[in-house]
Amino acid sequence: MSSTRAKGPTGAPSLETEAGLPTEELLPAYRLMLLSRATDDRCLSLQRQGRIGFYVPASGQEAAQVGAARALRPEDWVFPAYRELGVALARGVPLETLLDQFIGNSDDLLKGRQMPNHYGYRQYRFVVASSPIGTQITQAVGAAIAARRRKDPIVTITFFGDGATSSNDFHAGLNFAGVFRAPTIFFCENNQWAISLPRTKQTRSPTLAEKAAAYGFPGVVVDGTDIHAVYRAVSEARRRALAGEGPTLIEAQVYRFGPHSTSDDPHRYRTDAEVAHWKETDPVKRVRELLVQAGLLDDAHDAALVEEARGLVSTALAAAEKAAPVAPSTLFDDVFATPTPRIAEERAEYEALVREGVIKP
Repeated sequence: MSSTRAKGPTGAPSLETEAGLPTEELLPAYRLMLLSRATDDRCLSLQRQGRIGFYVPASGQEAAQVGAARALRPEDWVFPAYRELGVALARGVPLETLLDQFIGNSDDLLKGRQMPNHYGYRQYRFVVASSPIGTQITQAVGAAIAARRRKDPIVTITFFGDGATSSNDFHAGLNFAGVFRAPTIFFCENNQWAISLPRTKQTRSPTLAEKAAAYGFPGVVVDGTDIHAVYRAVSEARRRALAGEGPTLIEAQVYRFGPHSTSDDPHRYRTDAEVAHWKETDPVKRVRELLVQAGLLDDAHDAALVEEARGLVSTALAAAEKAAPVAPSTLFDDVFATPTPRIAEERAEYEALVREGVIKP
């Protein structure tokens, strides 16, 4: 099998393509994209101010993430990397819950034990992101095969970047999925840079999607700035998976507008001209044009939506920053289902030190 390229707009967007995102869902998708962009802008600033420790932006990848998420069902399981803010929002994860995790406060469901942006929520079937590159790929395959054995009619989808296609887990995961026809969607957000390594030095393959051919299933390239093309590709991949036809590798070609993370300086390895070129196909702008074309949006309404998104971020942030820090005593929680004598002894020693005023609770 060889990779196929999904047909999507490369210039002016079309209102709706065959099996694309329904027109009535376009405005809700746009609001999610605006919220993701507004969160990025604010969190980058918060990190520079020392109010959060680390942040991984997703600007430039909103259509790929929201378009993919809208093609899933609530019962499907998502295995993300650390950049899938748009997917989390589209799955229904409240923004304040995400900010609680970024800050690591007492309302953080992970109790401050994960790096910022490494969040996950069972309620939304959104698995906690792992720091090692690509490990979510094999996790998604295993979960998909387990679901099939339970006769649970769901798919798993795993998100990763172009750099992860060079990881061991990518090849092991795709091979295993191909052999056992796992109902898994592999969604590669090819944002052209694996931190400072360009796509051209990642592999000699003309596309990343064609790597699926070696493992016996289809690979599809889509314009990741076109929400219709992404929605259509994921919908078809989900149909194939549920029909027992096996996995699909989707390469969504996008661009990371900002740094890899707040620990990165992209000016050291790419030019302003390159960024400006890709911003001509800004996915937020493209969906805005679709809505204007459909008569569903004008300048005043758009300005109000932008302010609404910024306001939601400010409100959620104010609430998250009011929460108390994580209590140090939670260090002893969740280590074992039934605390061992040693854990109980350590907790007692800690509580004694607190009572004596040696350490603060």
